[in-house]
Amino acid sequence: MHKALTFSALISLLLIGAIFGFFYAWVCSTMWGLDQANPKVAIAAMQAMNASVRNAAFAPAFFATPFALLVTAILAFRLCRRDAAYAFGAAALIYLCGGLLLTMWVNVPMNEALAGIVVPTDEALAQTIWQDYSSVWQQWNLARTLASGAALSCVGFGLMRLGRAT
Repeated sequence: MHKALTFSALISLLLIGAIFGFFYAWVCSTMWGLDQANPKVAIAAMQAMNASVRNAAFAPAFFATPFALLVTAILAFRLCRRDAAYAFGAAALIYLCGGLLLTMWVNVPMNEALAGIVVPTDEALAQTIWQDYSSVWQQWNLARTLASGAALSCVGFGLMRLGRAT
C-alpha cells in the first residue's frame, strides 16, 4: 500500500504541475503575445489553439488530475496519514472547482463563441472582438491559474507530510 501511495502521490504531483504550468503559460506569455498581435491574427490564432488543445497529451492533466488527487487522498487516509490525506483532498477540491469546472463553465463557452466568429476584415471590428474576448478570458484564466497553484501548494504540503515519520 505504501508503494501505491508513493506512486499515486507522484502522479498527482506531475498532473497538477502540468496543468498549473499550462494555465500559467497562458497568463505570462501566450495572451500577452496575442494582445500585441494584429487582432485579426490574434483571433485566428486563438481559434486554432483552442481547436488543437483537445488532444491526448492535454487530456490526462486536465481531466485526470482531480481523480489522481482523490485517489492519493484516500490512500493516505487509509494509511493514517491524515495531514497528507487532507492536503491531497483539498487539492482535489480546489482544482476540480477552480480549474476543471471553471474552465468548462467559463473559458470553454467563450472559446466556442470565438470559434463561431468569422475573422472580420475590418480591423476596428476585429480589435473590439479581440479586446472584449481577451480581457474577460484572461481574468478567468488567472482565477484558474491561482486555483491550480493553490492545489499544487497543497500537494507540496501533502508530500512533505508523507515524507515525515508517522
